[in-house]
Amino acid sequence: MKRISRISGTSRPVLLGGAMVLLAATSASVAAADDGPGPFGVTAVAAVTARGARVGALFGADKADDLSGNHFCTASVVHSAQRNLIVTAAHCVGGDDSDLVFVPGYRDGQAPYGVWKVGKRFLPDGWSRGQDEDSDIAFAFVDELDGKRIEDVVGGNRFVTGMATGATAVTVTGYPDSHEVPISCTNKPSAHSSTQQRIDCPGFSGGTSGSPWVNGDHEVVGVLGGHEQGGSTDDTSYSVVLGAEAAELYRDAVTDP
Repeated sequence: MKRISRISGTSRPVLLGGAMVLLAATSASVAAADDGPGPFGVTAVAAVTARGARVGALFGADKADDLSGNHFCTASVVHSAQRNLIVTAAHCVGGDDSDLVFVPGYRDGQAPYGVWKVGKRFLPDGWSRGQDEDSDIAFAFVDELDGKRIEDVVGGNRFVTGMATGATAVTVTGYPDSHEVPISCTNKPSAHSSTQQRIDCPGFSGGTSGSPWVNGDHEVVGVLGGHEQGGSTDDTSYSVVLGAEAAELYRDAVTDP
C-alpha cells in the first residue's frame, strides 16, 4: 500500500520519497494531459477548477462533521445514467462494511460541494474472492444530497476501458493523507505487465489510492491501486489495466436498478 510521507506547506519545495517536488498552487506547473509540451513528471498542488471538483476524498462517516486531517483515500465521479457513481480502488472500500462519505473538491477541511454518503459498492469477483491486485478497482453509488445527484453538481468524467497503456499522457490527482489539498501530476504511463500499468510521479503517498488517471479527453483510463495496492514508493504509482473485468464491473454498476 502507498506509504505515508509527511507534506508540510504549499508554496515551497519539500522532500518526498527522495525527490524534490514543488508544491505550488498554480496550474502553470502542471502539463496538460495530452501530447503537448510538459513539464511531465512534476507534482504540484492541483488548481481549483470546475473539472477538478470531480475528484474528492473519502472519509469514515463518523468524520463527516470533523473532516480536517481525516481522509484516507481518493475517488472521483464518473458518468452514468443514474448520475450518482464514483470510482476508486477496491482496497479503499472493500475491506469492511463501514459507512463512508465522499467529499468532492475537498480542501483545507471544507466541503465546497457537500458531504455525500457512499451507498452500494461494486467489487470485482477477483477482489472479493482473493484480493487479486489485478482486480483493484471499485465503483460505488452516492446518495442524493438536498434532492440533487452528484453528477448534476460537479459533472463526471467518462470511464473508458480498452485504452492502450501510454497512448496519451494522463493527469493523476489525489489526496495524500498528510495534506489537506489535492496534488496533481501529468506523465505518460508505461506497461508494468499485461495487467498492470505504472506512472512516474513524485509525492503520491498514502491516501492517493483511488486517484483517477484522466486523459486529455476527460476519460478515466486508470485508477491508482493495483500492484502493491498502488506502489511501495511515493514516486511510482500503479493501476490495473482497465480491460474486460473493469468493463463488466462498470456495466453492472450502471445497469443496477
